[in-house]
Amino acid sequence: MSDSGEFLYTRVAQEMALAIRSGDLGAGSRLPSLRALCGRYGISLSTALQAYRQLEGEGLVEARPKSGYFAAAAACEPACEPAMSRPSAAPGAITVTRLALDILREARRPGVLNLGAVAPGPELLPLRRLLREMGALTRRQPEIIGRYELPAGNPELRAQIARFLARAGCRCRPEEIIVTNGCMEAITLSLRAVARSGDTVAIESPTFYGILQCIEALGLKALELPTHPREGVDLDALQQALESQRIAAILLVPSFNNPLGSNMPLAHRRRLAQLVEEHGVPLIEDDIYGDLGFQTPRLPTVKSFDRSGNVLLCSSFSKTLAPGLRIGYALPGRYAERFEHLKLLGNMATAGLPQLTLANYLRHGGYERVVRQAARTYQQRSEQLRRLILEHFPDGTLVTQPQGGFVLWVELRPHVDGVQLHEAALRERIAVTPGVIFSPRGDYRHHIRISCGQADGTALADGVQRLGRLAHRQ
Repeated sequence: MSDSGEFLYTRVAQEMALAIRSGDLGAGSRLPSLRALCGRYGISLSTALQAYRQLEGEGLVEARPKSGYFAAAAACEPACEPAMSRPSAAPGAITVTRLALDILREARRPGVLNLGAVAPGPELLPLRRLLREMGALTRRQPEIIGRYELPAGNPELRAQIARFLARAGCRCRPEEIIVTNGCMEAITLSLRAVARSGDTVAIESPTFYGILQCIEALGLKALELPTHPREGVDLDALQQALESQRIAAILLVPSFNNPLGSNMPLAHRRRLAQLVEEHGVPLIEDDIYGDLGFQTPRLPTVKSFDRSGNVLLCSSFSKTLAPGLRIGYALPGRYAERFEHLKLLGNMATAGLPQLTLANYLRHGGYERVVRQAARTYQQRSEQLRRLILEHFPDGTLVTQPQGGFVLWVELRPHVDGVQLHEAALRERIAVTPGVIFSPRGDYRHHIRISCGQADGTALADGVQRLGRLAHRQ
C-alpha cells in the first residue's frame, strides 16, 4: 500500500475500525505503534497519525501518554445494544398516523434543535452546484417548464440512474426505470401495483412510520416481523409466515433500516431473493440509505439477485443530494406496466426541470465523492451520539450501533416513557421521535429515535446532555 490516493488514511482507519467493532481487537487491547502501522500498510508517519486521529474522533481508539494507542473500552459493547424485536405474530391495522403528523409539525418549529427528523445535513449536499446547473438549464432551455415530462421520466435521467445502479449490483436498461416524486411515491405505487385493500404486507419491526402511513392509507394490514438491530429481519420468521398465511407483499429496508440502522448480510440478501421467488410473493426493497454505508464497497441490493422480476427496488436522491428536488425512482420488474399506469393516473409525471438538473449533475460526476464524504461525517456523528447517550442517559439504556445512515434507536429503561420524554424535550426546544410511531399498534413505548443528520459537535452534545437529564427525572 503506497502513501498516495485520496484519503488513504481513511481506508486504514476503516479496516482497523472493523476489527475493533467485530471484537478481533478487544476493548482495551494495545494497538500497533505509529511506526508499526507504517510498516504494516506501507504508509507515511503522517498518514498513520491521521488514521489514529480519525479513530479517536469516532471513539474507537484512546491515546495514552507514553503508552501508545488502545482500543477504546466502550468501542465494542454488545450488552448495550437492543435485542431482536418480538412483535405480535398476527397482522393488524395501523393506529399511529395522527401522532406521526403532529410530531412532524412540531419538529419544524423555529428554534428547535431537530434530533428527530431523518434529514441530511445541508452542508453535506452539493446544493450550490445543483442550483447553478438548474439556472443554466432555465437560461438555455426555458421551454423545459412549458411542457410535460414523460410519465416514466426523462430519458437522460433514466440513463444516468441505470449507469449509477450498477454500483449496487443492478444491471438494468434505462427503459426499466420509472422516475417518481421521492422514494415514498415509489413505495406507494409499488404497494398499489402488487396489493389490494385488505391484503397483508410483511414488514420489519420497528419500521419507518411513513411506510406504516402508506399501508394504512391503502387499506392494507401490516404483519410485523422480528428484526435484529444489526442484521435486519429474521428470515426464518419470514419463511414461516410465507408458509402459514397469505401475504400479498413484503416491504423491507435491507440497507440501514430506519430506525434501527440494520444492514442485512450478503448471504441473507441472497436467501431473501430466493425466498420471494420460491413463494411468488413480491418484495418491495427500499434502498434510500444504501449509499450511506460506513464501509466500502456497499453491499449489492436484493434486487441484484432477482431473476424473475419479483423485486421492486425503490430509492431516491433525497438523503444524498437534495431533498427539495423530490427525485426518486423505481425498478419495478415485472410490475412495470401497472406501475407506470398508476404513475400516469396519480400525477402525470415528475417535473422535468429537477430531472434534467439531476441528470446533468450525475453525468458530470461527483456523486461518489459527495456520498463518501457524507458517510464519513455521519459515521463520526453517530459514534459521538452513541457515546453521549450511554454517558448521559440512565444506566441500562440500550442503543444501536448502525453501520450506515444517521439515526440511532434508543431503548429506554421501563420507567422512562418515550412519548413523555418527547413532550418534555419539546418544551426545552429539542425534537426527538418517540418509538410508538414505528409500530402499527403503538408498541415501543419506551423507545426513541435520535438523528444526527443535522447536528454535531457542541450542539449535539448539549442536546443529548439535556435529554439525559430529562430521562433521569422520569
